Order: sequence, then C-alpha cells, then structure tokens
Amino acid sequence: MLPPRKTRRARAWFVVWPKVAAAGIFVLFWQLVVWSGWKPDYVLAGPADVFPRFWDDLGINADAAATTLQSAVVGFAIALLVGTVVGIGVARSKILRSALGSMITGLQTMPSIAWFPLAIVVFQLSSGAITFVVVIGAAPSIANGVIGGIDHIPPVLLRAGRVLGARGFASLRHLVLPAALPSFVAGLKQGWAFAWRSLLAGELLVLIQGRPPGLGRRLDVERQLNSSAGVMAVMMMIFIIGVLIDACFFGTLDRWIRRRYGLIDEAAMA
Repeated sequence: MLPPRKTRRARAWFVVWPKVAAAGIFVLFWQLVVWSGWKPDYVLAGPADVFPRFWDDLGINADAAATTLQSAVVGFAIALLVGTVVGIGVARSKILRSALGSMITGLQTMPSIAWFPLAIVVFQLSSGAITFVVVIGAAPSIANGVIGGIDHIPPVLLRAGRVLGARGFASLRHLVLPAALPSFVAGLKQGWAFAWRSLLAGELLVLIQGRPPGLGRRLDVERQLNSSAGVMAVMMMIFIIGVLIDACFFGTLDRWIRRRYGLIDEAAMA
C-alpha cells in the first residue's frame, strides 16, 4: 500500500521550515554577540535596531535594488552570451582549448576589484565600467560550466548520436547542449554570484552622475553616516535578494532539470 501523498501546504512547509529555523538560529546568535558587549551598539547594531530600520528604509532600498538588478540583468545577459559561445568553442576545438582553456580559469580566479582601474580608464566613470567588470567576472564561470558539462558527456552517447545522423549544429542543439545542461546551470549559478559581487563592488567604488543610487552606493552612504543599523539594513536587502533569486530562479530551474532527467525520486517526495 502506497503512503498517502503530502498536501501542497505540507510540501511547502517542509521546504520553508528549515530556512526559517536557520534564520532564527542566526538572529539568536547575532543577538547573543550583541549582548556579550564585544562591540558597542553604535558599532554593531542588534536585531532590535536593524529590523525597524530595515522596514523604515524599505522604500529607498527597494528603489536602489531595482537600479542594481537592472544593471545585473544587463551584465549577466552579456556574460551569458559570451560565456556560452566561448565555452562551446573551447570544448569543441582542441586548438581553442590549448589556447584559452587555462586563461579562462585564470580570469575566473582574478578578484573583481583588480579590474576596476582598467575599467575606469577605458570606460571612464560610466555604467560601462561596471558592466565590463560584471561581464569579466561572470563569463569565465559560465564558460567553465559549459566546458565541464560537454567534457563529461559519455562518448558512447556522442557516437550513438552520430550513428543516428546528429551532426554539426543538430548534434549541438539536440545532444550536446541538453546533455551538458546540469553543469551549465551550475556554471550559471556561480556566474551570477560573481556578477552580483562584482556589481556591488563597482557601485561602492564608482559614482556615476545621473544614475540612481544602487545598493552598493546605499552601503557607502550609510557607512559615511556611521550608521551601523543602516549598513546592516542594506546588507539584509542584498542577502534577501540573493536568497530569492536562488530559490525562485536557479532552484526552480535545477529542480526542473533533475525531474526531466529522472534524478528526483517522485515516490519519496509524495
């Protein structure tokens, strides 16, 4: 006899409660550190000060988040295009792999902050400087995800595809890219993390006239005001956006891929 299926509410609670518990433990630890007197309240604000400040500044921080996300989407879209094309080329060409394989990893290991002097010299104090750093930070991770996914396709699968007539672009579209998709999505997640960090670092360093302030600029403003609660409220906004993007986009995409590839035990989840 099969066990009864969980209701949608029960499945949702099963997903939510670990996150709620982890957040509660973190807030409790945070409060204990504040109570310990390690730092004065005006240096390290506690939850009782930060949470009200978060709600008070929600409007202005939401506007700043919209500006930052707009830049992030543009930069990440360019990085997605560049990283995918470069990754496919390197994975499919021995000459390109020999020429660019190690360089891609080398670019990935470079800290984003190292690119800003060059970006400012080339693009001046403009949105182009930030976009350049976002692309150069995210594209190598995406390319490595594509390369890793293609490299781990079983050769027997490629041979079977050739026997069935899948060659050239047809093989790439119907065989290579679908088989590499799990690793590609992992590269996308890593690329987004690099892009997000690079963007916030850029907004902290580069003040662009006529551009609405982003979250990085909001952080710098609160720092200049010596407002610990204000800085931590902006950090909470950044953290929440990161969690929501991972859960709502990358998490959903990852679950769809695993379900499509038969990697999720539906009976165990019922």
